[in-house]
Amino acid sequence: MPPSDHLHRTVPAARPRVSVVIPVRNEARNLEHVLGQVPADVWEVLVVDGHSHDETVAVARAWPGPVRVLTQRGSGKGDALDCGFRAARGEVIVMLDGDGSMDPGEIPRFVAALLQGAEAAKGSRFVPGGGSSDITSIRRAGNRLFCALANLLYGTRYTDLCYGYLAFRAQALAELDVQCEGFEVEALISVQIAKHGLRWTEVPSFEEPRRHGHSNLRPFRDGLRILGILLRERLPGPARHRLGRVPPQPGARFRVPPRPRRPRPRPGTR
Repeated sequence: MPPSDHLHRTVPAARPRVSVVIPVRNEARNLEHVLGQVPADVWEVLVVDGHSHDETVAVARAWPGPVRVLTQRGSGKGDALDCGFRAARGEVIVMLDGDGSMDPGEIPRFVAALLQGAEAAKGSRFVPGGGSSDITSIRRAGNRLFCALANLLYGTRYTDLCYGYLAFRAQALAELDVQCEGFEVEALISVQIAKHGLRWTEVPSFEEPRRHGHSNLRPFRDGLRILGILLRERLPGPARHRLGRVPPQPGARFRVPPRPRRPRPRPGTR
């Protein structure tokens, strides 16, 4: 998917309603901080609880403002996001983590990218203006390796495959096939963006360390899952299920894939 500086459709100037989906599990000590940083003009926040054993749900329910609390049926981050995506009612859907590592104050950057014509906006720690004070050398090396493999297999130019700060136009998100359970969901979404030919851009984002607690991420276990996703998605097979683009920041360019042409109907057929 080659980059392009030109967008081929008009994007309405009206500000869309924004839904923010936050998957959480035992994040009571972090969630209050995260909710407090959400911009006031966000239309709704969906906190998707993964069967927490602490006061996560109580914190979310007590928070003033347009917060809805959902309980995921299954387990894992991928399942929680799927639950939130299906319940979201905004024209723009943003996903971010509930551990305090992602700044909700960056949401306007993502929304602005969508208003400029992107259908998906991917946060990146590795473009000018982005960064991380949390990533380990093992995670950095793994992300670089998986990015190279994804770019080779799917013709993309991603700089950050394994980062979970993303925004979508709701209609575009509904086309994606994102059934999975674990932390490989970010890689799966990135692959699906490429496979469905969505216009996408990268938005600089800075990752902080989680404020409290310990991450459930296991680099080697989850790395194998990411590798499996990248390889599996290259194989033909039936879809599992579906969910029912500030101008580009420095270092970010729109990637506009060629749209497939529809075959012309034969004479005498409908």
